[in-house]
This record gives sequence, C-alpha cells and structure tokens, in this order.
Amino acid sequence: MFRLLMLILLSHAWSVRPHQPPQNIFILAGQSNMAGRGGVTNNTKTNTQVWDGIVPPQCQPNPSILRLSAKLKWVRAHEPLHADIDVNKTNGVGPGMPFSNAVLTKDPNFGVIGLVPCAIGGTNISEWKKGSFLYDQTVGRTQAALQGGGVIRALLWYQGESDTVTLEDAELYKQRSNKFFVDLRYDLQVPMLPIIRVALASGQGPYIDIVREAQLQNDLLNVRTVDARGLPLEPDVLHLTTPAQVRLGEMMADAFLQSMPSTIKTGPSYSDAPTKFSNFVSYSLMISLLLCSLCLILNFR
Repeated sequence: MFRLLMLILLSHAWSVRPHQPPQNIFILAGQSNMAGRGGVTNNTKTNTQVWDGIVPPQCQPNPSILRLSAKLKWVRAHEPLHADIDVNKTNGVGPGMPFSNAVLTKDPNFGVIGLVPCAIGGTNISEWKKGSFLYDQTVGRTQAALQGGGVIRALLWYQGESDTVTLEDAELYKQRSNKFFVDLRYDLQVPMLPIIRVALASGQGPYIDIVREAQLQNDLLNVRTVDARGLPLEPDVLHLTTPAQVRLGEMMADAFLQSMPSTIKTGPSYSDAPTKFSNFVSYSLMISLLLCSLCLILNFR
C-alpha cells in the first residue's frame, strides 16, 4: 500500500511544472497570408475550403513555443495558429511556427516564445487604423500577453493584398501603414519596436507593384522588409503554399535575428532562471516525498 502511495506521489511530483509565461512576445498581424492558408484548398463538391492537415517538421509544436488563445490564455502553440482568431475563414499553415522554430534553432538560448495571433483575412490597411476593432484587439491582446512580465520582441506584419484593388488604396498604403506602425509603437510604449514586414507575393487587384514599392521603402527606423515575391502560391494564386510559408518564416527569423542587439542574441535566456528554479522545486519535492515514504515503510515494518 505504502509503495503504491509512494509511486503515486512521485508520479505527481514529476508532473508538477509551475506555469511560466513566455518572456519573448511576438505579435502576428495582417491578413490571410499571416493568419495562414498553407494547405488550404477549395472543395468543389461542397463548395467549402478545407485544410489538408499537413504540418512540416519546421512547423511542429515545441514546448518552448506558446500562443495566446482567444480567451487570453497561454497554450502550447500548434498549427493552425489563428484557428480561434480568424474564425470566419479556414486556416492552415502560416509563418509563425516556422519563424519561432527557426529562431530557437539558430539561438538555443533565446528562451520561451509567446506568439500573439491577431491576423484577420481580407482586411484592408484602413481597417487597422487606431481606434478600429482590429487595432484595439491587437493592443489589448498584446497587453494581456505582457501580464506575465514578458518583453515584446517584434511585430510580424504581412498585409496589403486587399489594398491592391483600387488605385486610391494602393497610393495611400505607405502613409496608412506608417501611421499604423507609429501608433502601435506609441500605444504599446515601445518606441523602437522591431517590425518585420513582408513585401507582397500576390494581390487581389492590379496595383500590386504600387503597394510593394511602399513596403520596400523603409522610412521608419527598425523596420525590416522580407520580400515574398517568387515564393510558390496555392492554386488561387493569392495564398502562399505550405513550403512557401515555411521559407517565409525562416526568412523573417533571419531578419529578426539580424536586427537584435548582440547582448540579447548572446545573453542568457530570459526563462533560464524560472525554469531552473521550477526544476529545483520539483526535484526537492520528489526527494522529500521519497524520504517520507521510506520512513513510513520502515516504521510500519
């Protein structure tokens, strides 16, 4: 009986791991290609969209990658990252998971990553202006993510396909996107927040080059642009394929790591201390329970 009790207690001790909020926060915002449409195709029989469910190795879950759910809870991240955010669309593979896995592969001491999905498919840049639902949701979700004491490392931004439809929207894209970045930095109180944005690979209208030109001109400090042109597209000629999303995520990871100060890149992991402490507590508890159990067994003999 006491041996059984000992095994149960020890098993519980091993399973106890105090939850630690991630210290490296990344905002994922924009429209469908950021939300993820890799592997999503049209089912002609049912006239619906379906995701093939294929998750490449670069997008596999990792205990060091968490995501902020729609209910503002930290959960283990997995594809599709925007399933409970971009709820009116079918989501597939996006750049968030390959980005995160690439960062952790290239910098094993980086620490736990917390992704904050905010992208909504089909949205125009004007829908992201300050005071809008999308803007307020992004600020609110990011502030909730910071409650555990984390640091916003970057905004990952992929948007603009909807702004290629009319000439007016295309010509105003530079002004509107710059204003969005400035406002977001101000309201998040991170004046030099790194921004990794994507230059369009496709568009919904004829004015793709005008929007791309605006995206390739980095007038603001600490903004880096990754060019998605040439990456393979799904049959709809609008959304990136799963391999393309993997490649894009890796390109964004390279751009982010190049923008980081060397003190952050080579310094100790922000999560090392709490992780080591929690392991110490777990091991101490396990040893204490073992000793108590042995004492009980010896006393009853």
